[in-house]
Amino acid sequence: MDNLLLMRGVQRGDLRGFLVRLAPWSALLALGVYSACLILSRGLNQTNMDNRFVFGLWIFVDLGVIALGAGAFFTGVLLYLLRRHELRAVINSAVVLGFICYSSAIALLALDVGQPLRAWFTFWHPNAHSMLTEVTFCISCYLLVLTVEYLPVVLRNRRLRQVPLFLVLEFQLHKVMPILAAVGAFLSFFHQGSLGGLFGVLRGRPFAFREGLALWPSTFFLFILSAAAVGPSFLLVITWVASKVSGKRLMPPEARRLLARISGYMLLVYVSLKGMDTLIWINWTAPAAGFHPFWFYAYQPFGTWVLFSEVVLFGLLPGLVLSSRRPRDPWLVPAAAAACAGVLLNRFVMTIQTLSLPTLAFDGFLTYVPSWQEVAAFAGVLAYGVLVYSVSFRYLPLYARERQLTLASEEERHVSAKEERHVSVGV
Repeated sequence: MDNLLLMRGVQRGDLRGFLVRLAPWSALLALGVYSACLILSRGLNQTNMDNRFVFGLWIFVDLGVIALGAGAFFTGVLLYLLRRHELRAVINSAVVLGFICYSSAIALLALDVGQPLRAWFTFWHPNAHSMLTEVTFCISCYLLVLTVEYLPVVLRNRRLRQVPLFLVLEFQLHKVMPILAAVGAFLSFFHQGSLGGLFGVLRGRPFAFREGLALWPSTFFLFILSAAAVGPSFLLVITWVASKVSGKRLMPPEARRLLARISGYMLLVYVSLKGMDTLIWINWTAPAAGFHPFWFYAYQPFGTWVLFSEVVLFGLLPGLVLSSRRPRDPWLVPAAAAACAGVLLNRFVMTIQTLSLPTLAFDGFLTYVPSWQEVAAFAGVLAYGVLVYSVSFRYLPLYARERQLTLASEEERHVSAKEERHVSVGV
């Protein structure tokens, strides 16, 4: 039965070995579900958050995975709207990654709110003056868009394509992909920005507060740009991991170079604007609020090394490597991973560091250590992502040119083996 579900022309390992490798991740997912049941049944007292430290591990992970999942909408825009057909080979993988990231974010938000049965209140009684309302609407709608985009990938399974209705449905859904790409870009633009704008309007948190630029604070635009910059890098990293695990070439060189250059150029633009924003904050915004800017870095766990790491080590340097006209392939994946680490560090700073810093002279630095239930829930989300992607990779056509690239790789190996034999005979 397993062989009938596999795609034609591709090779996968035996089913038993596949299930054995997924067993630890399944156990981790079960632990995450158990912790989620504890949290939903007993309340948020299962966490180490309180009325002062209201954003913890889950919100940091939410902001992080939403930023990394931006590769789905950005790759769709490049392929369907800007006609960069080199990316057709990886668009299905980008959609699956986006679906995993956004469904994970929704799951963690349900835990963070703690009352999923009242989730409909957000839609029926929206607070029109809250950025979180716009974020809730956009994330929910974009997850629906990603689900519709994921459906044709599922319907291309070998067995499902034998059903005429599914074949017609897949064909019709492909016709509306450009429209879905445009809608996804619109939704992602605003909810990525609103997540950043949420921190920029916090006047009670001078570390995060930014002056308005047009209608929004500068963090609104920085969040959008950073997410669009690292989305292609995250796709590069995941494809590299899948290639190493499967032992197959999955991404053609032209697609890899295009993703690297686009990510690098956007990352350099982001770093430039981030540097300007930081200088303005240091020289005008923080002093106007009565704070010396470097006072915020007096607590050594959040010292100036964090700012240097975010802007230079995980921003400027990866941007230079990725945007190089002649990038060396061995450096592409480390640079892309560093770019992803940079945006995660930025989200950590905006959520955890912002709340840890005192806002009054008699306040001290706050500390926060997640409870085991929080960590287990996060681990369950990670396991969920691994399981969904692994099953999708095994049974669905995530990489359109996998078969051609595999054949080319085998031919290269045969040619090199013949050359080695000729050399040995000549010697």
